[in-house]
Amino acid sequence: MSVLVVGSIALDAVKTPVEEHSDLLGGSACYAGLGASFFSPVRLVGVVGDDFPESEFEFWKLRKIDSEGVQRVNGKTFRWSGEYSWDLNTRETRSIALNVFEHFKPVLPESYRQTDFVLLANIAPSLQSHVLDQMERPRFVVADTMDLWIETTRLDLDALLRRVDLLILNDSEAREMTKETSLIKAGRRIRK
Repeated sequence: MSVLVVGSIALDAVKTPVEEHSDLLGGSACYAGLGASFFSPVRLVGVVGDDFPESEFEFWKLRKIDSEGVQRVNGKTFRWSGEYSWDLNTRETRSIALNVFEHFKPVLPESYRQTDFVLLANIAPSLQSHVLDQMERPRFVVADTMDLWIETTRLDLDALLRRVDLLILNDSEAREMTKETSLIKAGRRIRK
């Protein structure tokens, strides 16, 4: 039983109150894929530039993550820079450079198309739907989203929701999506 994970792959620069590091492996697909790899083989789909370290592919291999679906293209890898507060829960984005991710259109290898379990990590809902269009009847589909997609691509997001089994939102995203202050009411509205 494998899990297909599709999303962003990035090189991050992170500052905390005590340390600062750059060129760290990041992105929604990486975090989701690494987490899932503790429980199941993972099939990873994303895009990286020619500056992406080969050592990260080796790291994925050690974690039993199949990276056949990761496209390597000319250009720079998606970059994110952020600063975390003392509670490590609050963060501020300092910079974003989409680079090769700006034109990412996921193409699933043939061997990935019959995967039963799909995690659509945080990417545009139109791209998430594009992935599902390539699948052959997955058993369970999880989609992550964020405020940006709720605000700017709501119709695409609503269309996607009819095709997924589970949606991942935080409290502010649930409130924004439903215009409800009560999370209980927001959850009920989302389920409709």
